[in-house]
Amino acid sequence: MPSGSGDAFGNATAYQGYVGRWSRLVAQPFIAWLAAAPDLVWLDLGAGTGVLTEVILQQAAPARILGVDLSPEYIDFARARVHDPRVEFRVGDAAAVTFDLPAFDVSVAGLVLNFVPAPERAVDSMVQAVKAGGLVAAYVWDYGGHMEMMRHFWDAAIAVDPDAAEMDASQRFAICRPDNLRALFEAAGLRTVEVTPIDVPTHFKDFDDFWLPFLGAQGSVSKYLRGLSDDMRATVRDQLLKQLPVAADGSIALFARAWAVKGSKNSSA
Repeated sequence: MPSGSGDAFGNATAYQGYVGRWSRLVAQPFIAWLAAAPDLVWLDLGAGTGVLTEVILQQAAPARILGVDLSPEYIDFARARVHDPRVEFRVGDAAAVTFDLPAFDVSVAGLVLNFVPAPERAVDSMVQAVKAGGLVAAYVWDYGGHMEMMRHFWDAAIAVDPDAAEMDASQRFAICRPDNLRALFEAAGLRTVEVTPIDVPTHFKDFDDFWLPFLGAQGSVSKYLRGLSDDMRATVRDQLLKQLPVAADGSIALFARAWAVKGSKNSSA
């Protein structure tokens, strides 16, 4: 979840229907890729609705998890759905979290770094939070390439409204490119930095299942759609219907790519 975002993120239920439902599919292979030992202490920065925290609980056998997010509503949503004595959720800004002493073995951020105003500060906070030799990792959507539901949306919007290009996430979020993620982690002093794609299926039962969540979307999509007239919104909808690969039964089979990055804190730090 976008903690510290300049875009509007306040409706946790709408977020779940829009893109949160796909977040879990990415979180599962992400945690498997980290291959962290059991009984570690984790920081989930930008914890949002608690999806990544849930997957850590299910797959990583943690000793404790602290989830931090800027949105009180998202934190309330996470507290309501995650009931485990090992978990604590707090309201806080991902780009400004500070710790007196390194308290964590692993620090992760899921679908967050592109939304904070200064991703360098957020990663620095993650590095500060972990002990020497600790693991720092994150993942973001591949907005410019193979996060197909987003790519189809912005391509349709630009086809009918060239001004939409200014809000296209692929242009706004350059950090979501693998080379930029690697450079971000290396600039933070992390060692053995690795970047990998994670591809997951995103299956929509019909066009409404694809389109209606966009109307309650969060972030730049929501901001863009709110600024359109009813007629223009309908034109974007019609363009999407033309270009999406709709099967004979009405379903739409796409996939979503996220880029994941991880690195270790210098053991002498």
